[in-house]
Order: sequence, then structure tokens, then C-alpha cells
Amino acid sequence: MKLFSTIISYILHPLFIPLGGTVAYFLITPKYTPLEIQSASILPIFILTVIIPIITFFILRNLGLVESLSLHTIQERKYPLYIHASILLLILYKVIPNNYVSELYFYFTGLLGATIACILLLFFNFKVSLHTVGVSGLLMYLINLSIHFEINLIIAISFFILATGSIITARLALKAHTGIEVIIGLLIGLLSQLLTVRFWL
Repeated sequence: MKLFSTIISYILHPLFIPLGGTVAYFLITPKYTPLEIQSASILPIFILTVIIPIITFFILRNLGLVESLSLHTIQERKYPLYIHASILLLILYKVIPNNYVSELYFYFTGLLGATIACILLLFFNFKVSLHTVGVSGLLMYLINLSIHFEINLIIAISFFILATGSIITARLALKAHTGIEVIIGLLIGLLSQLLTVRFWL
């Protein structure tokens, strides 16, 4: 069970959620989107949300500010979350406006809102499950896209419901979080996308 939980935690790591939502949008949307525009969105988002955070992690680890990708303590989470929020702002102001896609813009707005909520909770010494925030946010985004484009995404939605349950189980099994921490993470992930949907649905 521990091995399965560890594998699930890496596969569904929060680092991959921004890129996952971006790729999902271009796979789902019935709108014609030239390959150049897709590349101009996916590549920078991949570099900014996956490559740069990984490099930053190694820098922070060498400085002794973090110990592992799991970010076990509240103190360890502060700098990665600050950096993640800054990266999301950069994407909202520089990447997406160049190829403005409202569905993606508000997806990243939701991600930024969720990140800020997680940061604010750190000041109350509360450690939210970032894995749960990420996967549940992507789940709600897929539901929103399904309604918006009137496309049957029942298989994808079912998969991410299973994935959300799996990541909650994995984080609890690894004793990385308590029950309340994963529940709050679930609520933040779902609500962050649900509250932005009125602007584009």
C-alpha cells in the first residue's frame, strides 16, 4: 500500500496540474486552435510550471530551506508556494494574453486563487493537502468544460473522480496529512474552479 501511495503521489503531483489542465483544454475544445497557438501556450506553461519549479526545488534544498518534494512542514511550503503564485501570475499576464483563451485564463485564475488560499492557511499553521487541491481542481475544470462545450466527458470525469479518491487515500495512507487537511484541500480545489466558472461558462 505504501508503494502504491507513493507512486500515485508522484503521478498526481501538484506540479503537473497546470500543464494537465492546459493539455486537457486543447484536447477537448471543439474550437479550431492552430498548432502554433497550442505550442505557444503549452510549451511556456510546461517550462514555467514544471521545469522552473524543479530547478527551484534543488536550489531551495541546497540552501536548506526544503528537504523533499513532499514539503512536509509548514515552513518548507512557504517559499515554493510563493514562487508558484508568482509563476501563475506571470502566466496570466504574459503567456495566456498572447493567445487569449478565456477558459484557460480563468482556469489559471482559479489555480492562483487556490494557491493564495493555501498560503493564507499557512499563517494559521494549517497545512493543506496540495495534491488534493490540484487533482480536485482539475476534476472540477473538466466538469466545467463538459458543460461549457456540451461534450460528454463522462470517462475523463470518472477517471478523475477515481484519481481524487486515490490521492486522498494515498496521502492519508502515507500519513502525510490528516483527514481535515485533505477535506479542506478538496474544498479549495473544487471551489477555486467553481467560483471562476461564472465568468466564462
